[in-house]
Amino acid sequence: MLLPATLQFLKGLKKYNEKSWFDEHRSAYEAAREDYVGFLQDLIRLLSKKDPSITDIRAKDCLFRINRDVRFSKDKSPYKTNFGAYISKGGRKSKYAGYYFHLEPGGSFCGVGLWMPMPPELARVRQEIDYCHDEFTRILNSASYRKYFDNLYREKDASLSRVPKGYDPQNPAAEYLKLKSFFSMHKLKDAELLSPTLVAETARMLLAAKPLVDFLNRPLED
Repeated sequence: MLLPATLQFLKGLKKYNEKSWFDEHRSAYEAAREDYVGFLQDLIRLLSKKDPSITDIRAKDCLFRINRDVRFSKDKSPYKTNFGAYISKGGRKSKYAGYYFHLEPGGSFCGVGLWMPMPPELARVRQEIDYCHDEFTRILNSASYRKYFDNLYREKDASLSRVPKGYDPQNPAAEYLKLKSFFSMHKLKDAELLSPTLVAETARMLLAAKPLVDFLNRPLED
């Protein structure tokens, strides 16, 4: 479980997103970060029992910075209002598919898959989906996957309007080939975040979608 004080810190940060407030509450931030990192390490331990590729990954290697990059943004708020971490072989900067946990009061979720891969990796995944479309759809339609996740993220910013160059518009996998990300989310209520079973339940949900991770990683192996 996560501590109520961790959620309380993030609520305060959302309300007072400025450096002076953050500096005044730095000790609360450090305690909240430590709480989140501890949760992540426990989650990695459980996930690695079924996914040995992440056995040696440390939570700190998966954690995203809380500072925002505001150079090209109209929103100059200096801090993110969430804690986020991407667990995969190689850590948060890895090219591989993996598991994500987003902690934000009122907007928390866990996710699985591959988010906005670079063009070479994206081309490989699309080719794998084209070649193995039946296998891919079986994974997405499996009872274990559907218990926790809907279909892949399909918002406008994550999909092309047409199939990529080189693919027939009538390709049975066309809707998947248009995607720029291959990612599924499961929303979490604040009450779930404070449950003693949070780590175990999160691991269970994410591992239900491990076949998707394995499929996406197959064409990315060097």
